[in-house]
Amino acid sequence: MLEIAKDVFQIQLFPRHAVNAYLIGNILVDAGIRSSGKKILKEIGQKEVKTHVLTHAHADHQGASAFICKTLGIPLWCGEGDKGTAESGLISNEYPDPNHPVARFQQRFWAGPGHPVEKALKEGDMVGDFQVLETPGHSVGHIVFWRESDKVLIAGDVIVNMNLMTTIPGLNEPPAIFTPDVEKNRQSIKKIAKLEPRIVCPGHGAPLYDTEKLQQLANQW
Repeated sequence: MLEIAKDVFQIQLFPRHAVNAYLIGNILVDAGIRSSGKKILKEIGQKEVKTHVLTHAHADHQGASAFICKTLGIPLWCGEGDKGTAESGLISNEYPDPNHPVARFQQRFWAGPGHPVEKALKEGDMVGDFQVLETPGHSVGHIVFWRESDKVLIAGDVIVNMNLMTTIPGLNEPPAIFTPDVEKNRQSIKKIAKLEPRIVCPGHGAPLYDTEKLQQLANQW
């Protein structure tokens, strides 16, 4: 694990930061794809984990959630709007075209089984010392985690800091193929840009320290 800020650790689940999970204090944020569970446990090592939380319930974030929660005996939390998807495991239904080959592939090979959600999170709730902010668009119930004290943002997929096809670094909005409401997601990008974060930790790509790039992205629309 790579320490990004105080009590914030990045877990790279794919090479080149292609899929990330994070440990914030004793809370695991996201869980990669179905086969990521053992790697997550290895990276965590002896650190205590008390809760698992999702930024959103897409296949590359909830894939190992059920495995992690059952193995560690910990509860699952997610945004209110994604609770049904997290519990059913029917991830492809949330994509704009559930029958798209990529959506079908992710459902078959990446998505994990559903798991009961103990707590549905909403704007203003606290996850450790991070505040929950609702950032819909990429999914109905997408949320991010914001720590005002040092301006660290765990951003999920509101933005991506790499090209998901080529893995070339670069800040952009997530692909429309996985984003049911592109316009809402753009409003969510504007929302997080107004926070003026010092460090942005995305679900895909390296942590972003030059956050002027986030302002530039938000100002495109």
